[in-house]
Amino acid sequence: MMMRYFFTLVIAVFIAVPALMGQSGNSNEEMSIEESYLQEEMEMMMIREASRSNNREQKLVALEHIGNALERGNTSDELRKNLEYLSLESTQNKANENRLLLNNYPDVRRQAAKYLGDIGTEEAKNVLLKICTVDPEPMVLWETIKSLGSINSDNNDSTVNIIVRTVNKFHNSKAPDSLLALATVETLDKIAEKDRGLNANGQLLLIKIAEGPYAQPVKERAKKALADMQKYVAEGKEEQGKTAQ
Repeated sequence: MMMRYFFTLVIAVFIAVPALMGQSGNSNEEMSIEESYLQEEMEMMMIREASRSNNREQKLVALEHIGNALERGNTSDELRKNLEYLSLESTQNKANENRLLLNNYPDVRRQAAKYLGDIGTEEAKNVLLKICTVDPEPMVLWETIKSLGSINSDNNDSTVNIIVRTVNKFHNSKAPDSLLALATVETLDKIAEKDRGLNANGQLLLIKIAEGPYAQPVKERAKKALADMQKYVAEGKEEQGKTAQ
């Protein structure tokens, strides 16, 4: 009941604020900035409250508003904190009733992981690495690993090692996941291109995927990534030679 009242109040404010601003007769730039700031504050309040609800639909509303904010170029730490909360639902942030988990929504965690990649900061990367260590759902993990590939980081060895540990748990199970393997190959390929190579753990995982029980296109993509890596290493040596001269 209180949550319904809150959303009704927020919607009323979103409608009323622009009207009040227009009635003031002051249309200068300072008033426009004030109006915009107030609307953003109210939107962030709604995102925060909806994120922490145990209701899946309200969480999806929060994610929709987060997506809109990202499209406007908002990558604030407040937005990142809300995404962190959503991405760790039921793994770190648990809501139980009569020993039943109330907030296990893998689709919510997956979308939050995607948006963390869009934010792209070091703090967002650290949340993604945490997801890798605690989330049991392949659909969440493949989105998380894809997001890690989109973040330009200087600590790629630690990222690769966490990805390897995460994917090996599924590779060694009775049900290896081809989508998870494909996301892993794409991300390791991006890291190898950036760093002009890949550490031994990453190389071994690519070999496992190329030779493992995955869909044939995934295995072929892993073989291509291994071939590409040799090219990246050669290019790196060439660049080092030019720098030395």
